[in-house]
Amino acid sequence: MTAVANGLEYAVRMESVAKTYGKGDAAVTALKDVTLGLRRGSFTAIMGPSGSGKSTFLHCAAGLDRPTSGRIMLGDTELTGRRESELTALRRERIGFVFQSYNLLDALTVEQNIVLPLRLGNQRFDPVFLAEVVRSVELDVPLDRRPSKLSGGQQQRVAIARALVTRPEVVFLDEPTGALDTRTARQVLGTLRQTVDRWGQTALMVTHDPVAASYADTVVFLADGRIVGELTGADPERIAQRMTHLGEW
Repeated sequence: MTAVANGLEYAVRMESVAKTYGKGDAAVTALKDVTLGLRRGSFTAIMGPSGSGKSTFLHCAAGLDRPTSGRIMLGDTELTGRRESELTALRRERIGFVFQSYNLLDALTVEQNIVLPLRLGNQRFDPVFLAEVVRSVELDVPLDRRPSKLSGGQQQRVAIARALVTRPEVVFLDEPTGALDTRTARQVLGTLRQTVDRWGQTALMVTHDPVAASYADTVVFLADGRIVGELTGADPERIAQRMTHLGEW
């Protein structure tokens, strides 16, 4: 999964990315010389112990945070060095986000929550495509219902539909099943897996759960801000074992 300097087979590329917070004796380096490429249509999970740099990795890759050094590409567009207004537009138009806390607005209906990114970007939505997105995430609830009337799994499906409705190049997921029970989490993960397989969607998920990570094509391991290994097509037991022995790699 090493990034390459050209070719658009990668949805996201990070080249020698480092991120340091603070200065002098108070400086903390969260990422150190990270180089990684996410192939289009791939599902990648990022794992590591607390403080390993997982959240910083996701935030930098998604243009939510600026690296101290290095280069980040979204397709053929470089994110590093852009103004915040440009990054906001890129995130709205080309990136989808799913968070552990759903981030739905209860003042809006399910449908209004799903199409909110389009409304904010002054884009019209296609009702036919909206219906397809709703079917793809297996959201079997009335679209005029309020989020507070839904279960956690249904709310997360609404959040995934919202992330997909803009037809993003990549979807970033930050512990998307962390607030769900085991059965519901597996259902949501199955939905994500189907989305990648059916639509060729590129997805990057940060998780602490080996079961969740096993739904991804590749699991990338971070420790102390560095990539220390990866597994492809691994089951939860093998992923958990690698997590236990990260310091040995």
